[in-house]
Amino acid sequence: MDKHLLKVPDYIKPGLNILFVGFNPSIRSGQTGHHFANPSNRFWNILYRSGLTPRKYKPEEGHCLLDLGFGLTNIVDRPTRAAADINPTEYARGREMLKDKINKYRPRVVCYVGKGVYQAYSNKKLISWGLQPWQMVAGVDDFVAPSSSGLVRIKDADIVAIYQQLGQIMENR
Repeated sequence: MDKHLLKVPDYIKPGLNILFVGFNPSIRSGQTGHHFANPSNRFWNILYRSGLTPRKYKPEEGHCLLDLGFGLTNIVDRPTRAAADINPTEYARGREMLKDKINKYRPRVVCYVGKGVYQAYSNKKLISWGLQPWQMVAGVDDFVAPSSSGLVRIKDADIVAIYQQLGQIMENR
């Protein structure tokens, strides 16, 4: 890792309602040490607009999500400019590390922030938005949501509607 970039810490603990999993930190996140720190990233706004959080949090408040029963991690921990910069060895190592985290901490739902994240983790190709019909770790539901990157060309309202399904899942449990 570039010596000028910070490690972006996991925010995870046993029994979370939802563990959000991204590809890897952006360069901006590596500069600040905070998840979803790029100003063009819509993650924090999506959480608020979907009703998952009571207010719009800032990247430097990521640790506060733990109090709401939410956690943050990535499949690869090295900051890069783009997910395309992640090599196959990093993905293989990241898959194993993520599976270990899920087994150890046992969140109720793992929300993959982007289809590509879930594809990299599950090796499945045909994936729909929302709750998946299988569990990669027995007893833990997998949920696939659109990436919050500003590069994603899905309308904000459509992304928010998908994230709202997470709230409905939590209400139904």
